[in-house]
Amino acid sequence: MTTLPQRISLVSQTTAILRQEIAEGAWRDWLPGERALCDILQVSRNTLRAALVQLKREGLIRSAHGAGNQILAVAPRKRPRLQSHDVALLSPEPLEELRPSHTLWIDELRSLLSERGCRLRVFHGHRYFRANPGPELKKLVGRNPHGCWILNLSNRNVQSWFAKSGLPCVVAGSIYQDIELPFRDLDHRAMCRHAAGVLLGLGHRRIALITHKSPRAGDVETADGLAEGVALSPHRDATMMTVYHDGTAGSVCLVVRRLLEQKQRPTALVVVNPYCYLTVSSKLAQLGVRIPEDMSVISRDEDSFLSFLVPPPARYVVSPHVMARGLVRPVIELLEGEVVTKRALRIMPAFIRGESMAAPAG
Repeated sequence: MTTLPQRISLVSQTTAILRQEIAEGAWRDWLPGERALCDILQVSRNTLRAALVQLKREGLIRSAHGAGNQILAVAPRKRPRLQSHDVALLSPEPLEELRPSHTLWIDELRSLLSERGCRLRVFHGHRYFRANPGPELKKLVGRNPHGCWILNLSNRNVQSWFAKSGLPCVVAGSIYQDIELPFRDLDHRAMCRHAAGVLLGLGHRRIALITHKSPRAGDVETADGLAEGVALSPHRDATMMTVYHDGTAGSVCLVVRRLLEQKQRPTALVVVNPYCYLTVSSKLAQLGVRIPEDMSVISRDEDSFLSFLVPPPARYVVSPHVMARGLVRPVIELLEGEVVTKRALRIMPAFIRGESMAAPAG
């Protein structure tokens, strides 16, 4: 762990520690931001800035407007002392804006890593998930060397960049077919084949999937699984369609209304994301469509608030502890410089039947 400066000659002590950390390769290319350095060293912003001025005079760093402090001259680098104990989780959203099910497994993972002497640090920002995230990701990993990165809610661009970078990395979610990274996720394909079987068994022949228009890899597998379940069934008259929304409640409501306006409207829905399930069920009620008498609905995902809905929805449930434990092993293997022994792990959740399904009316 980084040594904390003593309170005697605080600026000099801070300068010496920063100089030592740079020499030992604690940071590559860029120093962490000032706020992060203040937290690490437990000094005030004024003390830190005075130390940074001294490092600039020595030619060790230079300020780049809007970018931070770039490292210019370093001694031969040793292995970063903290690297084997630091784990970074990268997410587009901050923890407080993630779904409760995500924060639960992240908290569980933090605890499991702590028991092994490892620290989990969360980074977030949509700039890391853009069409061309390379410059921002390079800056991020340069300033924050960690023994392993965990990618949460990642898109193809992020996964592709980390796969090419060679950095130790695990995906918390599904990977795209052309990406070679270890991953841990729910088995969305199997879940939705099962959902198709359940609905077809009740007599439904027109099934619609409601999902986001920019699907992640797991959402692609969801659509594939539902389509496979319908195609492989003995019911030749069974059909499946996928409809997309932009993630807003208004867009979800518009999708529901358009489905109901179809001449051969679906009799069953599978909804990705529990928040969207809440919107779908509310809109159906507003339009006078009863669940499950007039429309059967399954939520692909679980969150705690779903158990308070009436009728309680059919849904797929997995313990956050299972997800967290699935991630710990590959993370520890990567921290120890080993090869991940099990690249892919797909978890099949339990199916909670609920009361949101019935045979189609009429």
